[in-house]
Amino acid sequence: MKRRPRLGQHFLTDASVIQQIISTAAPGAGEHFVEIGPGRGALTGPLLSRGAVVHAVEIDPALAQELRERFPHERLSVHLADALEFDYSALEGIGVPDARLRLIGNLPYYLSTPLLFRLLQSAAGFRDMTVMLQREVAERLCASPGSGRYGRLSVTAAARCHAEPCFSVAPRAFEPRPRVHSMVVRLTPNSRYRIRRPDAFDRVVRQAFSQRRKTIANALRGLANKEQITAAGIDPTQRPEQIPVKAYLRLSEHLD
Repeated sequence: MKRRPRLGQHFLTDASVIQQIISTAAPGAGEHFVEIGPGRGALTGPLLSRGAVVHAVEIDPALAQELRERFPHERLSVHLADALEFDYSALEGIGVPDARLRLIGNLPYYLSTPLLFRLLQSAAGFRDMTVMLQREVAERLCASPGSGRYGRLSVTAAARCHAEPCFSVAPRAFEPRPRVHSMVVRLTPNSRYRIRRPDAFDRVVRQAFSQRRKTIANALRGLANKEQITAAGIDPTQRPEQIPVKAYLRLSEHLD
């Protein structure tokens, strides 16, 4: 089958890496998994062999058809769709135990950041998410305040999930080989923080890190004044990457 470069297709072929991912996800019989970017079924097959129910979201029509033919299984549903636009909530209420889907996937490099933001918005609907990402994106996802990688993605993720970096994956695990290393990350939604005003929170974080070299007061000019920033327990002279998640959440509650 001819590869479609515009879709960022790098097929996972290393059996040991596949086993590591499956071991990390630890699928159980009867559990429902959304699989993003199944490609040629490197993870689909092991999931099915362990008794999981798989909802595969694949954008490439040829690959979607190959999956149906290769795995003619009643526990596999192949959805020909863009993962960025797919309605994951439509899978709820289909007999999923305790209404919690699990998610697994090798996210396309060209789409990984916007797709992560989309998935994080829906994080409460998933029990967990085991995803492979470009290593640089994974490091931003898991970064802590004060580090150079800490940014909008880090804050958005930490407000909703515990992000655990699991292991790195070398380019040789794929065909064709990408130019970058990858990393598997496990995201587990938690209730550590309560996002009372999600739209305001996302707006604050987006604007703050669009001008990350400025002080937070200057970065948020027009959105939050110094009094609101101070009331949230934030020093107006701090830079966005110095501010912890809970402070951004407090600030979102102080906006008009």
